[in-house]
Amino acid sequence: MNNQLRPQGTSIKPSRFHLLAIFAIVAMAMFFITRLGLLCFSWPDTELSPVGVLQVFGRGLLFDAGFCAYALILPAIYLWLMPERIWRLRLHRYGMQVLTFASFYALTFIAVAESLFWEEFNVRFNFIAIDYLIYRREVTDNILESYPVIPILAVLLIITAVLYYSLRRHIARALSSQEPFSRRSMAAGLLLLLPIAAYSGLNQPLRTVSDNVYQNELASNGPYQFVAAFRNNELDYMQFYASLPPEEASALLRQEVIEPNATFLNNDLFDIKRDIVQNGPEKKLNIVLIMVESLSSDYLSFFGNTKHLTPNLDALIEKSLFFSQFYATGTRTTRGLEAVTLSIPPTPGRSIVKRIGRETGQWSLGNVLNMKGYQSFFIYGGRSYFENMGAFFSSNGYQIVDQTTVPNSEINFNNAWGMSDTDLYRQTIKVAGKSCQKGQPFFLHLMTTSNHRPYTYPEGKIDIPSGTNRAGAVKYTDHAIGEFLAEAAQQPWFKDTLFVIVADHQAGSAGKRALPIERYHIPLWIYAPHHIVPRQIDRLSSQIDIAPTLLSLLNMSYRSSFFGKDILSMAPDQERSLISNYENLGLFDGNSMAILSPRKRIRLQEKLASGQAIERPAQKTENLAKRDISYYQGAAYIFGHRLNAWQSPDNVITTSKD
Repeated sequence: MNNQLRPQGTSIKPSRFHLLAIFAIVAMAMFFITRLGLLCFSWPDTELSPVGVLQVFGRGLLFDAGFCAYALILPAIYLWLMPERIWRLRLHRYGMQVLTFASFYALTFIAVAESLFWEEFNVRFNFIAIDYLIYRREVTDNILESYPVIPILAVLLIITAVLYYSLRRHIARALSSQEPFSRRSMAAGLLLLLPIAAYSGLNQPLRTVSDNVYQNELASNGPYQFVAAFRNNELDYMQFYASLPPEEASALLRQEVIEPNATFLNNDLFDIKRDIVQNGPEKKLNIVLIMVESLSSDYLSFFGNTKHLTPNLDALIEKSLFFSQFYATGTRTTRGLEAVTLSIPPTPGRSIVKRIGRETGQWSLGNVLNMKGYQSFFIYGGRSYFENMGAFFSSNGYQIVDQTTVPNSEINFNNAWGMSDTDLYRQTIKVAGKSCQKGQPFFLHLMTTSNHRPYTYPEGKIDIPSGTNRAGAVKYTDHAIGEFLAEAAQQPWFKDTLFVIVADHQAGSAGKRALPIERYHIPLWIYAPHHIVPRQIDRLSSQIDIAPTLLSLLNMSYRSSFFGKDILSMAPDQERSLISNYENLGLFDGNSMAILSPRKRIRLQEKLASGQAIERPAQKTENLAKRDISYYQGAAYIFGHRLNAWQSPDNVITTSKD
């Protein structure tokens, strides 16, 4: 009778390892549904043909299986070694049921998390997701303020319950199985061969199915990429990228960074330290450098925006040196901070800011100005331990002012990321006033937070309610800058201050190409009505050029280890912009871009100025590719050998020519 009632297909002897098979089937189904959903969401950008769809899903299936192979290692060992007498205990069975339910819930949670991550970044989990895990407080608060978390979790609970209920009989059979150790050993041995096969056969280059970034990301697996990001936070340049003979690369790099008023100190390999000597007296002007979170160039009316989100910044264009062909080096805040502070190209992997233990003692703009008698501050709206910013700046010549150092009574509004821009600028006025009273010039490097999800800010400031969308956050950011400059104009230090406004990166970096140059375009203002004649600067440049340009405006002589150059004195054939993401390293000359990628690949994107972006493989003998290699090979060597370590002031040039 029992045999007659047994469901069809259950003649196979029950095994505790069937639990792992159930998990794997559910996981593969979830990954398929997630990939299909992301494909539908981004379909216009994928440019997929029917064959391409099959290729994406086929390659994705490999990574999905690879993740399952790794995820089942510990459970397989547990099921193998668990004695029968404990396996049959009712308490143990209840515990396994709870764990099985939790694993299903985790899979549904990952599917939703991937969808939300894709919505914001158009990629699978990567370094950013790791940051979100590490900096739990900021990220958790941000998520709670941005999404209806409780309803989402409740819906996931219902879905999981339905899923578990539909599989309950199969789960019960696996939990009621009796299996001798020899049989368990055979099953476990076979399962433990799978991660070995995954380790041998799967690698990051296998994700590349085309030159379309969306296709490559869809062919990936989110959890697999999350783990891979832990392993690949820094790439060995010489192992993964095209290189030139060191002497040739070093000579090319020197040609790139040399200026008429510069003299190299020696001929050592890749040592670009040089003395920059100016004519005439130095100008001890204060500097207030505002890095605005995600201030894309296309928010400005100047670049065609019709929503009038930035009236104050638009008006400031005609009062400033305005740089219209200026580019961010990366897609994350720490890349912008790295470039502006150290004037170094983005080395592959994480930014130097986040390379804990290796971020200290760098040749920074703050150190150079301190040597000239300045007080340098990093003023941040949030908590500076986030992304290791506090450790980076405090070990490279800056004093820290952030949410943890400001009395609560002086913070009128804050969200998950920190105090509002209004409160940040109020603290800036306070710090500048104290330095002014001491008669000491100051350099204040600000980092704002308000133009960031959940896009909340003080009510009543603008005509878009707080928390509505990014457009409101942009408009509030612009409003806060306008208020700050108006208040600063009333201060005694205003007339002797350079105000620098620049973005850390664009609001979105995703594109169809590996390095979509239009997603790195940002604005730069240098405003000092008593010292600078306003004009528009159309020279192609990037964030690594800010430090040398500011020091030139101050007419300072100094010793430099910077890669950047004074934008105002650049010759037309010297214009270039360095941009990157975590793996691709680009050099843009205004029309073409050379891109270095792992596996020593070199590509050339041509006719970018006309918007065509024709891409082809390139050789390292081509001029633009050689220039590209010299910058990034040199940056990796210099950072790795600490050739840009800060020297004591006694060894640094301090005088100008008369």
